Formats: sequence, structure tokens, C-alpha cells
Amino acid sequence: MSPAERAAELRRLLDRANIAYYVHDAPEIPDAEYDRLFRELRALEAAHPDLVTPDSPTQRLGAEPATALRKHTHLRPMLSLANAFDDDELAAWEDRNARINADARHGGYTTEVKIDGAAVNLTYARGRFVTGATRGNGTVGEDVTANLRTIQGLPLVLRGQDYPALMEIRGEVYFSAAAFRRLNTEREEAGEPLFANPRNAAAGGLRQLDPRVTRSRRLGLFAFHVEVIEGRIDAASQWDILALLERWGFPVAPHRAQHPDLEAVRAAVPGYEALIHDLPFDADGIVVKINRVSLHDDLGVVGGREPRWAIARKFAPEVAVTRLLDIRVNVGRTGALTPYAVLEPVDVGGVTISTATLHNEDVISEKDIRVGDWVEVVRAGEVIPKVIGPLPGRRDGSEVVFELPVTCPACGTAVERPDDEVIRYCPNETCPGRVLEGIVHFASRGAMDVRGLGYERVKQLLDAGLITDVADLYELKADALVQLDRFAEQSAALLLKGIADSRSRPLSTLLFGLGIHHVGKSVATLLARRFGSMASLREATEEEINAVPGAGPVIAAAVHRYFRTPHHRRLVERLEAHGLGMTEPDAIEADGPFAGMTVVLTGSLPTLSRTAASALIQRAGGHVAGSVSKKTSLVVAGEEAGSKLEKANALGIPVIDEAELLRRVAPSP
Repeated sequence: MSPAERAAELRRLLDRANIAYYVHDAPEIPDAEYDRLFRELRALEAAHPDLVTPDSPTQRLGAEPATALRKHTHLRPMLSLANAFDDDELAAWEDRNARINADARHGGYTTEVKIDGAAVNLTYARGRFVTGATRGNGTVGEDVTANLRTIQGLPLVLRGQDYPALMEIRGEVYFSAAAFRRLNTEREEAGEPLFANPRNAAAGGLRQLDPRVTRSRRLGLFAFHVEVIEGRIDAASQWDILALLERWGFPVAPHRAQHPDLEAVRAAVPGYEALIHDLPFDADGIVVKINRVSLHDDLGVVGGREPRWAIARKFAPEVAVTRLLDIRVNVGRTGALTPYAVLEPVDVGGVTISTATLHNEDVISEKDIRVGDWVEVVRAGEVIPKVIGPLPGRRDGSEVVFELPVTCPACGTAVERPDDEVIRYCPNETCPGRVLEGIVHFASRGAMDVRGLGYERVKQLLDAGLITDVADLYELKADALVQLDRFAEQSAALLLKGIADSRSRPLSTLLFGLGIHHVGKSVATLLARRFGSMASLREATEEEINAVPGAGPVIAAAVHRYFRTPHHRRLVERLEAHGLGMTEPDAIEADGPFAGMTVVLTGSLPTLSRTAASALIQRAGGHVAGSVSKKTSLVVAGEEAGSKLEKANALGIPVIDEAELLRRVAPSP
């Protein structure tokens, strides 16, 4: 084959594999074979750039990170669904429709699983995907085209020829249960807050400014509706529309059905409710639609937002009742005392629950939750089950009002509660609870990424007296490790290698790993880039830290206090002695040409991507903002600059082009 013929053949094979995997859930080739074909196509396109096509499987991630999401006006409004929570409300819905058109009782129905995800609108012109947007307010959403292109199940070019010239496909982006668990595990190891449920994570993944983050989420898509803008479709029923979508290459939710009347729909509900627990994605009900499409326009829309021909039959959330046996307190790495419920084990949605979050003492007080109460526990998509509240009518007088301890349960130190917070803290830097959680955080994947050093392993090392803080990790010896349970020579060697490898992490990673109060990963990066070295940050004043864009007074006070604590200063000195990274490769020039300036980028620059231009400005001491305001120091404008340029001119803000930007950041001769 010629290169062009081979590239076309590879695209065909990969597209077929994608459809089999993501649409029909029936893989045709092993993952390794798919990867081999993909690498071959990518290499072929790199050698022959003229062979790259917009719909190539290699082009699903072609956009630079954005600085903001643009608005997108839907060609047709995206409607919402009314809800029915029982059979009587379903019957009332049918009666209302029948008063408008008596045939509504005789149009048949379809039922489709109601995916609990993020609604999207996909515009196709002549069979090619051109724009994708979130629902927004139903009329205007956010343009997330680049992110949607990373979803493998979304066809970039439709199959067949029987599609309209211009149409909008309505669908739902979801997070599979397996991918959601994997993401939260990674976030937990990185010391980042967990997502409450897959729907939030899917919506957040769609709205990322960097498509690479979206791709890492491995989102899925189901299509369920077509809005024809130009042309027509050959579909007399909703069932036909679903078949069309599948024929064009879209994934369509499984477990859908047709029913002759509403009685058959009601009879199917219990089966759906039982099925939902076993689905690999979150769902909270079914959508009931009048099957005959000709009735849809006749029935119309309620209040401009709800179609009369469809309704969501929602299911009750997963709630169970059990005894609250005890309320215990966990001490986190920052000293935060977090109460949690110890429950009599109970089945909630097929999962046995024995603990649940109680958030903080104010929540316990407001809900009047007592030890010994019968309580309602809900799961309903939550990562960690939570107590909804007590059942006061079942109290017998033996229940005990909970009071958060005034001393730390891990070390006995008197706890403190800042005036502006709802959480109490243990101030003891050497508290065993804080030390354990702090070392676990330090070694987590998002921080220093010490392979093989999880929660149980850290606890084992602490209990054996081999470590008391993170600096002790770098003094561990193999002969001491092999004396412990579940440690052999190989596992000891792997752990020591993981610890040694962590020495090469940059300053930003180390700062995050230290677990300084209020310093997350992004703040750690800001501080590392601004100060460049641990020595500079350690000696910085509170005012200098506060001056870092994105820091603020609360963070500045916490960081300044950390480095003024003798215990922490000694710890950092020991880490430096062990050879850990104390500098940041991408440090900002403190006296750079843009020092202290707020810069806005607008339009397309001739040679620089938005990411590259932002990096140049930040390294030169500037802060890149997404919008123009009176605080803006400078605007860098390219082609099609638009409203930002107009506002800058109106406010009298200086405007430069790419050439001037490059001249200013160029090193002095």
C-alpha cells in the first residue's frame, strides 16, 4: 500500500474498533493490537502531515488549553423534563396530554434509562462534528468542543448517508463507575478533595480548560434525541430515532423498550428499579416518551422549558435505617478533627455500610444526631455514605448527646477552633494522628509519589519506631525493613528505590507534600514559581507572600507561620540535607519585565499558543487574567481580538502585539 492507502486503512480499522468498543460494548480486537495500529497511524501522519484528516482517531486531542470557555447559543433550545415520582403522577401526565390530543393515549411509549450525567448538545454539519456545548440555561451553553472530541464514543464523522445537512444531537456525558472510583482513588492519594458523585465529576471534566484533563477522565456518552435544523430524517417514532442514532455511530443507552400503553410502562418500572443498581453508570430513573413523533409537535412545550411528550419517572434514593452505635473523631494531617458515625452494618444499594460522614460538630448539633439514635443513611451516588438525620420518634431515652472532645483524641492536646471556621484543630505538630496522615499525604501520588508507601505501610513504620516524620524516610535501611512483617528483600528494595526517586521532585511538589495549611497543589506551584527556591520562600515576609497573585492573606499567614515554627524549619533543613529538590525549574523572574503586572491575552497570536504566551508572561513575573478590568496592566492582542480589545481601548489600557511581547521577555544582551 501507498502511505495514503495505509493511513486510510488504519483509520477504517481504528474507527471500527472504536464503534465496537464504545457503541456496542463488544470489543473486536485486543487493547494491545489497537495501541499498535494507533501508533502506526500516528507515525505515518507524522512522516506525511498532508495525510492528517480532521476525523482521524489521532486528532481527538488537538486543542491547546483554553483560558476561558466561550459561550455557545443552541440552534434549538435544550429542554428539561418534568418529573413523576409514582404511578399516579404518570397517569396524571397522560391525562393532561389526552386533553390536548386524545391520540396521546394511543401513541405507544418508549422507556429509556435516565443517565445521571451532564447534558450536551452536539452540532453536526453534513455528517461532521463541528461544535459541542453544555446545556447552560437551555438557550446558551459553554463551548466544550475540544473536550468532547476526546470522548472515544463520540463519532467525529457519521456513518451512512441518511442524515440531515445540519442537526443537533442531544446526549448525556457520564462517568462510568469504574473510572469514577479510579479518579477518586487518585485524588485521595494526591490529598485532593473527592468528587461527591459521578455526575459532578462528569460535568467538571467537560468544563476543563485543558482537553488533556478531560481525556484522562475517560468519559462516556449516550445520545438520545435529534433536532433537525436543515433537512429531514426518516423516523416515525422515538424508537426509530434511537435506531438512527445507532446507525450513525452513536452509543445509545441499553435496556430501552417499547410499550403499547401506560399500564405496560408501569409494569416495567420495578424491573428498571432493580436493574439500576447493576448498571456500570449512575442512573436515577427512566425517561418515558410518547413513541409516535407526529404527536410531539401537537403536544408542544410547557412554559418554554418542558416537552409534554416526555417525562422522567424518578426512583427514590437509596436510603436505609440503622443504629448509630458511636461517633468517633478522626485527626487529619492539618490537625482538623472530623467526626464520623460508626453504624450497625446495613445494606444500602447492594453495599454494606458501617461508617458514614457527619461533616462537623455544627451539622451534628443542627440535626440533633445522638449516639444510639436510629438514623437514615443515604448513598445515592455519594462516595462516602452520609447520615441524613435521626428518627426522634424511635428514641427510648438511652441516646447520648455528642460533644466534640476539647482535647485531641490522638495526643490529648487542647483543641482550638478559629473564630471564622466550623472545624476544631489539634495544634500539636507532633500529634500521632497528624503525623500519620501527614506522612501518608507526603508519600501520595499527587505529592512526592513514593511507590509502595500507603496508609498501612506508614502505620507499620511508625508503630515499629523506624520513622517519626517524613525526613526519617530518607534514613531507612533495608536490614531494618526486612525485620518487619510482610517485608521481604525485594519489597524493601522497591520501597527504598521509591523513596530515593522522590528526591528529584521539584520544589512545587515538595511544598504540596509538606501539607502546609491552605496550600494545595496549584498554590504550591504559584509559590514555587514566584520564589524559585525554598530558601527564598522560607525567608519571605507575609506581605511578600500575600503579593503573589492567587495567594491572599489567609494563605500568606499560614505559609509564613509554617516557616516560623522551629519544628518545621528543622524538618525542611533535614530534607535539604537529604538532597530533596529545593528549587523550581520554571521559576518566575522576581524582577522580570512583567513583575507585578496583570496581563490579558486575546485573539490568535501568529506563532505562540495561548499556553506558551501565558508561560512567558508568568516567568517574566506577570499574572495572566481571563478578563479585562480596571486592574489590568496590559493586553496582548492577536487576530480576531474581539470584546476584550474593545474594553481595553475604552479603559485606556496599553495594548501590545506578539512581537512586542517577545521583545520584552527576550534576555538582555
